[in-house]
Amino acid sequence: RYQPRSRGLGDVYKRQPQVNGVVRTLQATAAEIARRDHGVRIVEPREFQTFAMPTYPEIRLAVVMAGAMRAILNRERPDAVHIATEGPVGWAMRQACLTTRRSFTTSYHTRFPEYVSARVPVPEWITYAMLRHFHARSAHVMVSTQRMRAELAFHGFGKLALWPRGVDAELFRPD
Repeated sequence: RYQPRSRGLGDVYKRQPQVNGVVRTLQATAAEIARRDHGVRIVEPREFQTFAMPTYPEIRLAVVMAGAMRAILNRERPDAVHIATEGPVGWAMRQACLTTRRSFTTSYHTRFPEYVSARVPVPEWITYAMLRHFHARSAHVMVSTQRMRAELAFHGFGKLALWPRGVDAELFRPD
C-alpha cells in the first residue's frame, strides 16, 4: 500500500554492508515484493549510529531506541512489518510494534546461541531463552527448513512457519 519515502530499493542493495545468507535472502524477498508492485522500506543499522559487533566486526550494531522506530512506523504506515534479525534494530522495532499494537512477523536465520556459546562463556540455553522471548509475540516465526523448524520447536519456540528458499533458475540450471 505504501511507497518507500527515503530511497529506492535498488539504492539499498547497491551498497550492501556485507554479503551473507541473511542479506541475500532479504534482498531476494524485497526484490520479489517490489516486482509485484508493492513498496518496500528496509530499516537498517546504517540509518543510526553504529559500532562493530565484538568478534565479528563486519557486522555493525546500531544504537537505536524504540522511539525512533515508532516515528518510522507513524511516518511510513506500513501494511506489514517483518523483523529480520534479533539485533538492536530488531529489538527496537519489536518494542515499537508492541507499544503501537502493530502485528509483525520475525525470522530465524542463524544458530545464534551456538555462535555466542563458541565465543563467550554463555550457555546456549540462556541465549535460546532470550530468543524465545524475542520471537514469542511475533505473528509467525519464519524458518527456512523443516529441520530448523523441528530444532526450534524442541527449544520451545512457537508459531513456526516454513519460509523455504527458492533457487534462482536464471543463475542455476541443470545445463
